Amino acid sequence: MERFSRTEKLIGIENLEKLHASKAVLFGAGAVGSFAAEALVRSGIGELTIVDFDKICESNINRQLYALESTIGKYKTEVAIERLSDINPGIKLTGIRRFADAGSIPEILSEPPNIVLDAIDSVGPKIELLAYAAANGIRIVSSMGAARRHDPLSVRVGDLFETEKCPLARLMRKALRKRGITSGITCVYSDELPDRPERGLIDEDLTASGHTQKVLGSMPTVTGIFGLLLADTAIKILTA
Repeated sequence: MERFSRTEKLIGIENLEKLHASKAVLFGAGAVGSFAAEALVRSGIGELTIVDFDKICESNINRQLYALESTIGKYKTEVAIERLSDINPGIKLTGIRRFADAGSIPEILSEPPNIVLDAIDSVGPKIELLAYAAANGIRIVSSMGAARRHDPLSVRVGDLFETEKCPLARLMRKALRKRGITSGITCVYSDELPDRPERGLIDEDLTASGHTQKVLGSMPTVTGIFGLLLADTAIKILTA
């Protein structure tokens, strides 16, 4: 297929066929997840399910691929599938508008994919997803905190239990150790210390679900790198 000819020249036909035959599930279609989805589809993933409960709002425009003046108020999964289908009409795409939690995650992953990508913002759902994947032997790549960082060159890939300077990763490790999980989760993280949280930290109601989210400063130059590295790591695992 011509649209993947340059990918084939770089990684070879066998690895491209592995991607065509792979299914990925992405949790979160925001600042990190939208870039991860884009990279997966442009690289030739055969099947992608996107899980996100939220709608696009104006404050998303500074960092999310799907956030445009024309898409404000639409569900992220709806906009994502329309855009990604236009990139590759041959891909199998599924959008699931559900909040990821202990009840929904087992249902969503009842047919285990080849890999899961975690771009969830909220701590509780993130813990549940990582714990479920680890307990069920599902390969997963997880994004740690991308907000409150300035330096895209500080973004790294490594084992969650060996990261430093990331408060979210520290919370994840503590929670997962209580569940007997002590290694084996690959993550994208920054070794830059986060900016001061007192700069405008507020709570905002999420209109699609009634859940609240802490609003933190962020730049597309950093969140985008997180998403691209999330996809790149997934692709390398799938073609290993």
